[in-house]
Amino acid sequence: MTAPAPLAPHPDRLFPADPGVRELARRLHAEVARSPILSPHGHVDAAMLADDRPFPDPAALLITPDHYVTRMLHALGVPLDELGLTRDGRPSSSSGRSIWRRLCEHWDAFLGTPVRFWFESEFSEVFGLTAQPSAANADALYDQLAETLGRPDFRPRALFDRFGIEVLATTDDPADDLEAHARLAADPSFTGRVLPTFRADRYMHPDEAGWAARLSRLGAVADVDTATYPGLLEALRRRRAVFAAAGGTATDTGVLDAGSEPLDEAEASRIHRAALDGSLTAGEAVAYRRNMLYRLAELSAEDGLVMQLHPGVLRNHHRPTLDAFGPDTGHDLPAVGAFTVPLTPILRDFGTNPTFRIVLFTVDETTFSREIAPLASFYPSVYAGAPWWFLDTPDAILRYRRSITDSAGFTKTSGFIDDTRAYCSIPARHDMSRRVDASFLAGLVATHQLTEEDASAIARRLVDDIPRSTFRLGRS
Repeated sequence: MTAPAPLAPHPDRLFPADPGVRELARRLHAEVARSPILSPHGHVDAAMLADDRPFPDPAALLITPDHYVTRMLHALGVPLDELGLTRDGRPSSSSGRSIWRRLCEHWDAFLGTPVRFWFESEFSEVFGLTAQPSAANADALYDQLAETLGRPDFRPRALFDRFGIEVLATTDDPADDLEAHARLAADPSFTGRVLPTFRADRYMHPDEAGWAARLSRLGAVADVDTATYPGLLEALRRRRAVFAAAGGTATDTGVLDAGSEPLDEAEASRIHRAALDGSLTAGEAVAYRRNMLYRLAELSAEDGLVMQLHPGVLRNHHRPTLDAFGPDTGHDLPAVGAFTVPLTPILRDFGTNPTFRIVLFTVDETTFSREIAPLASFYPSVYAGAPWWFLDTPDAILRYRRSITDSAGFTKTSGFIDDTRAYCSIPARHDMSRRVDASFLAGLVATHQLTEEDASAIARRLVDDIPRSTFRLGRS
């Protein structure tokens, strides 16, 4: 019987092929390899850390919640309900073991992808696996992982400390009670910072099912009548203050486009009423959403919460999958992006306001050099968000650095954004970024555009004071 292939990630992975430049990259990476992780944008559930319960099984931790993994397995013909996703409101009947087997059977399909890079680092460095997954060893690896997850040092908080996470931001609805965040903040045994991030997307789309019900819930939590447009704005303002008091420093907004034309109060109120009485038109819904984007920027100019904006994603592209499995199940897809013209109203009114700050993310990398870098190189308020989602790959990160740095330098960038629900992949994702940045900086040193001393200083800043400053995180 053939022995399974060893699992041993190469210590020089992602470094340049040229020996001299590779040695420079090694030294630069060594400067930051063990630096604390600042994760100012992510989707880990704060309750997981507050409750600190053992993870249920390897598949529930590593596969089912990670749409990077499930979408690719689905593309290979694996039904989503066989990967643990809920169909038509009914829990999947697939066991954790059978879900894990599906990954192992298709392991080589991930070759060359960042998912394979993250998994190899994660399996080797976090869980101590020494063999590449395969159909032949799937059960043995599952048993090893399941036994490991039962240990106290693999509970969520122990891993938080082991991963070296200093700051972890979650993503939260304005009506969320933030109870888990409060428990963590009040627990003297937990020394990390888990910060809520205010995400109001669901209140910007009056044409979506459930909008009126969401308004009612928000109104009840904020003690404001959200049946009126001014009431909705006041409720959002009050809840933003609650998030800030709980340690939040940022908001997050995902919309189809960055259009931000404001409406006067009378017109916005008329559309708000039309949405509630069922007479809303498609054009009015777009106008309302773009007005709300402007108003969220206006609120950020008031309270200083950093505005993260990522337009250009076509949500729920495959309607049958949406109907069966719900949103966030892998079929959100990139669209063509634009910032310079659509953001004109916001930047005209707030672009030089010292309180206002906006971080621009894209899934259309043509906008990095054409729009985002030039905006960041003029407006004090604008920062270039790191490659995110479909672009958080080694090659795309390098392309980002080459596109952004000429115009905006390093200090008008966000620092790496892991944007993940896959908790155990966080250190692998940040290490990937640190390796790519070390390679980029090594190339600048090799071509005498930077001294090694300057490159070393920038490498440290990219994982520390740049994300701290951009997201107004401060220090613990």
